[in-house]
Amino acid sequence: MTVVLLFGLFIAFFLLNIPIAISLAISTIVVIATTENFNMIMLTQRMFAGLNSAPLMAIPGFVLAGVLMARGGVSKYLIESLRSWIGHLPGGLSVVTILSCMIFAAISGSSPATAAAIGAIMLPALIEGGYPKRYAMGLIAAAGTLGILIPPSIPLIIFGVTSDVSIGKLFMAGILPGLFLGGVLLISAIIYAKKNNYGRGKKYTMSERWQASLKAIPGAFLPVLILGSIYTGVCTPTESAVIAVFYTIVVSILIYKELHWKDIRPILVDTINTTSMIFLIISAAMLFALFLTNNQVPNHVAGWISDSNLNKWAFFAVVNIMFFIMGTFLEAVSIILITLPILLPIIRHLGIDPIHFAIVMTVNMELAMITPPVGLNLFVVSSMAKEPLGEVVRGVLPFIVLMIATLILFVIWPDISLYLPNTLMK
Repeated sequence: MTVVLLFGLFIAFFLLNIPIAISLAISTIVVIATTENFNMIMLTQRMFAGLNSAPLMAIPGFVLAGVLMARGGVSKYLIESLRSWIGHLPGGLSVVTILSCMIFAAISGSSPATAAAIGAIMLPALIEGGYPKRYAMGLIAAAGTLGILIPPSIPLIIFGVTSDVSIGKLFMAGILPGLFLGGVLLISAIIYAKKNNYGRGKKYTMSERWQASLKAIPGAFLPVLILGSIYTGVCTPTESAVIAVFYTIVVSILIYKELHWKDIRPILVDTINTTSMIFLIISAAMLFALFLTNNQVPNHVAGWISDSNLNKWAFFAVVNIMFFIMGTFLEAVSIILITLPILLPIIRHLGIDPIHFAIVMTVNMELAMITPPVGLNLFVVSSMAKEPLGEVVRGVLPFIVLMIATLILFVIWPDISLYLPNTLMK
């Protein structure tokens, strides 16, 4: 009964437009205060304990690196280099958009940041290249979701901290699925462009191509620096995030000369806004998880699964539907922190590899970024394009279908997720 009350209060507060973190915290405090021995000191200690984790410090680092990359010229020169080589081909502009999102994803770890940074440059270029505005908006919103699948990934960091799974292995597990999903988007974009004769941009001379490529090299080295330092064991993900920030600052100031003192304040404000939102949700979710654990909700759910003889395929089907529904009204971090403590015992009981499940869950979180009414990427693109949210939703619908089909493949074929971590990080 108390669990029903907890979720009922949470949904009620959410429907009243109270922020997710506040809804989680207030609903949990109310239920604990009315049903258990209430100790405010214990609750505040639990909230701060949830943030007392070194791997979580990677989140502000990667967010700051992404903001610096967008404002310091790194993303601009990477995009220009890609456009110089393939922008004139059929579908070239859409291919540049997707590839740029994949590269930016290997730095920022954030889907909205990826959509914003790439969309600001590529949305006008796509429209100028003859693409319908609705399709261009949908493409950027969908390609931007790669920001949380291709490592580094903020949701994978949170999954690792919550489940005590190696973040390095989770990052490695995201590489092949990220490349695979990016490839699916690329193939669909090329087919669409050839069918409708869209997307031929300006053809650059060979000299212009080499100049653009040389200009982009310092920025293009950043994903290699981040992932290489992690996988060679030189740095932890947290340390690599700090290195990424300093490297981006050096490149933006000394090489590109596009980062100035006046940019520091907006960069820090963007970073603080994003990071504080994530950390507030994490601390509030710790209270939520505390109540569920004290009332043995995960164990009861796992017992019900065991008694009902639900196999792992039925479990995946139920969980994916649940994630899709939750993704329409919650954002990714909230979904992970609310559901993972309940699902972990079931995952172990059914013999599902947590790393495989992490990738399946992350692709579901990608879908949450582009499903209305609260998909963050939809709002980012709508704001940039100055178009109603409904237009962006119509543009992104075909990509949602593609991503669901890819998700089913990831569920059926776990080796896509597990091959690299099992082979290289035994």
